[in-house]
Amino acid sequence: MVPPLEQLLTWQDEGTEVVEKAVATLTDAELAQPSALPDWRRAHVVAHLARNADALVNLLTWARTGVETPMYPSLDSRAQDIDMTALLSPTELRTDLLAANARLATATSELPQAGWRARVRSAQGRDIPASEVPWLRARELWVHLVDLGGRWTFDDVPADLVLALLGDVTSALDRKPTMPALTLVAADAGEWTIGPAAPAVTVSGPPAALLGWVTGRTDGAGLTGDLPALPRWL
Repeated sequence: MVPPLEQLLTWQDEGTEVVEKAVATLTDAELAQPSALPDWRRAHVVAHLARNADALVNLLTWARTGVETPMYPSLDSRAQDIDMTALLSPTELRTDLLAANARLATATSELPQAGWRARVRSAQGRDIPASEVPWLRARELWVHLVDLGGRWTFDDVPADLVLALLGDVTSALDRKPTMPALTLVAADAGEWTIGPAAPAVTVSGPPAALLGWVTGRTDGAGLTGDLPALPRWL
């Protein structure tokens, strides 16, 4: 279940502030270094966040005007735009992210209340209400904060958002045909059973550590149980 819009907007605003500060602390040399994602430098992560902001502006424009405006013309154009943005100078890249975030903030504030009920389409082709757009952005911001590598972990993500992300990620994994039967147990925080109807392997640990593992960002250090191989969640 997607949390209320007010909560999503709070997570989006907080994530925007944290990511902008994080990017500002990275030196020019650090932006050129590898991120936690395969084949992407930190500059690619920042570029992706900028272009994702503009893509979500497209969805809010769709919701406001009723004119179909997809996030991206195509997956190829999405990848090309990220690669081109990543080639900007560090100063230009930081400025581009701030400008894209500002455009999204404006589109968010200008959407009438009724517009949040309009139906739009995610990059994965899901039909969703516009009220889920801040969730898509909050998820991108906080997960990719970790992908900037080194200084930031899922322990830096708000605890209530970690639990919401666990619910979102496990729902996505549950739809994967190669997902093994698995029960995640977060002490005093919740439990999620996913995969086929079969005796499930139990993996337990702190919520942030579970989230790092199921998103493929960590190797499961700090967790207990036999950790199966998991499919990609997105």
